[in-house]
Amino acid sequence: MTDMPLDAAPPAETSQASEVRTLPGWLASWLLVSPLALVLAVFLLIPIAVIVTVSFWGYNEWDFFPDFTFENYEYLLSSSVTWATYLNTLKYVALSWLFTASIGFTAAYFLAFHIRSTVWQVALFLVCTIPFWTSNIIRMISWVPFLGRNGLANQFLQGIGVIDEPLEFLLFSDFAVVLAFVHLYTLFMVVPIFNSMMRIDRSLIEAARDQGASGFQILTNVILPLSKPGLMIGSIFVVTLVMGDFITVRFMSGSQSASVGRIIQNEIALLQYPAAAASAVVLLITVLIMIAVMLRLVDIRKEL
Repeated sequence: MTDMPLDAAPPAETSQASEVRTLPGWLASWLLVSPLALVLAVFLLIPIAVIVTVSFWGYNEWDFFPDFTFENYEYLLSSSVTWATYLNTLKYVALSWLFTASIGFTAAYFLAFHIRSTVWQVALFLVCTIPFWTSNIIRMISWVPFLGRNGLANQFLQGIGVIDEPLEFLLFSDFAVVLAFVHLYTLFMVVPIFNSMMRIDRSLIEAARDQGASGFQILTNVILPLSKPGLMIGSIFVVTLVMGDFITVRFMSGSQSASVGRIIQNEIALLQYPAAAASAVVLLITVLIMIAVMLRLVDIRKEL
């Protein structure tokens, strides 16, 4: 067996591997993130840029055209209807968040701390997802025969003598809108809160119990603080979904109530695309401000 000469060229495989290893770090990082950056640019940044651009265009009764005008924003921000609609939408957001957070925290607490078997936890969690097996519209329409004037709820209350006449506020009202929101979006609270609770070290609860803490003290001083990241993630989901929703408000209020999403829908139906784009930009900024405030309150990076 002969020795390889000292000046012989290394094999091709070794040379290629050496080239890969000597690839600059910044270039390797850009190559790794470029596919995701391309997807975000095509499906997120470019559409937003188009919406912002169109929001400065002009329009009339039958056409819209490229322009650079602030009239869309001036009319939007100076209209009392806009402010009233935003207040009404924020009312839906606050009530929906309150009820979804309460129900979601309770359900997640029950699954995480009262169900010992993993099999039963998974089974009951799947039960919570059953409403999501159908579309939102079907779930909303299913409330109509239940809440209507001659619906099951009024018939039951009249049958047991609680009321003498049907309750009118059950359907086509703010009550019906909030009820539908809670029904549609509670699972978005249950999932992240349950995930946070399952990460809590059970030894902390045992230590608190050994120190004489009551069940309520353990809940408020141990479980609730450690569940805040999950609660905040669920809050972001609920707030963004309710702020942009229009179909629920339309169906469940009987077209008697307004929301920001409905304004945008109506403007699109009237082919007022620049005005709709301006409304969408203002809505986006509002939602981003709300999310930024929530992110300042709780650090959710530990959940990601």
